[in-house]
Amino acid sequence: MRVTKRELKPDGRGELSLIPETLDDLWHLKHILEAGDFVYATTQRRVERATDRLRPEKGEKKTVRLGIRVERVEFHKFANRLRIKGVIEEGLETAVGSYHTLNIEPGVELSVTKIWKEHQLRRVEEAERATTQPKVIILTIEEGDAAAGIVRQYGVDEIFYIRVGSGKEAGGGRRDFFGEVLSMLKNALRQFPVDVIIVAGPGFTKEDFLSFVKEKEPELAAKIRIESVSSIGLSGFREVLKRGVIEEVCREERIAKEVRLIEKLMEEISKEGLAAYGDAAVKAALSYGAVNKLLVCDERLRDADKESVETLLKEAERQGGEVVIFSTEFEPGEMLKALGGIAALLRFKIE
Repeated sequence: MRVTKRELKPDGRGELSLIPETLDDLWHLKHILEAGDFVYATTQRRVERATDRLRPEKGEKKTVRLGIRVERVEFHKFANRLRIKGVIEEGLETAVGSYHTLNIEPGVELSVTKIWKEHQLRRVEEAERATTQPKVIILTIEEGDAAAGIVRQYGVDEIFYIRVGSGKEAGGGRRDFFGEVLSMLKNALRQFPVDVIIVAGPGFTKEDFLSFVKEKEPELAAKIRIESVSSIGLSGFREVLKRGVIEEVCREERIAKEVRLIEKLMEEISKEGLAAYGDAAVKAALSYGAVNKLLVCDERLRDADKESVETLLKEAERQGGEVVIFSTEFEPGEMLKALGGIAALLRFKIE
């Protein structure tokens, strides 16, 4: 989730402009929006044409920006869409007072005006943080059976299930089974690119499958982490989640990424290469369009000068740069904090 505008009064009343980027973000919005909220978004609406007849003729659908008073919100995960139904209060004068449904998909910006509750603002912050977390697939496997699911913030969505006939998994048939699972996994990764694959299950089938993947797809094998669970499928997914494996993986992946970036930054600084640090140097680099990755301490987004930092973040994103928020709970974040809390890896060297 990206927050592009935040205008809130001390009592929580005000407006947030949000851009959901994933299905998870739409799920968060389902729990944030409530009846009585005022939502503005770009939508498709059939515009009536005035004629001499008693009833106006129905015109073509046009892209318009409407503000509606929310009555009902529906989350359609299989359609990758959030439907917000309510009465039009602002927009087309001819449509004010009539009902309309806003179809919000990833990438569609909406503005929400309401009295924001603390738990709703925390959920927005959670959705913002989740943008930087690694994406994970869980594959549970045992002899002749395999099920895979993509980890969402609301649970795990199953993406494929394979079962082979009795005895087929033995001998050469077992390699055929592994080959089919690997093929399905690769197809899933085209639709759901992820950073980590957790392969879990009872017995030693999971280790044997990993050996097979190392033989066939060594780069893919590098993303795999093995876990033991007592069953496969939905119950296996739940067991992985219950153990806190996902949180541990996210923490490890986040720290590993921060370590790689801070080491690269220090290397470039030492040789006066593709790096800038401190507000003035980073601002200068942005003025040249030279920022490839912008590194910012989370504390800088909470201090008194956070608005100027957020302006730098927005400019970096506008130029196509990647923004990485470092946690000062860990050593890489502390190292970045010592450099002023903000730095950049550059596309090209500037004077």
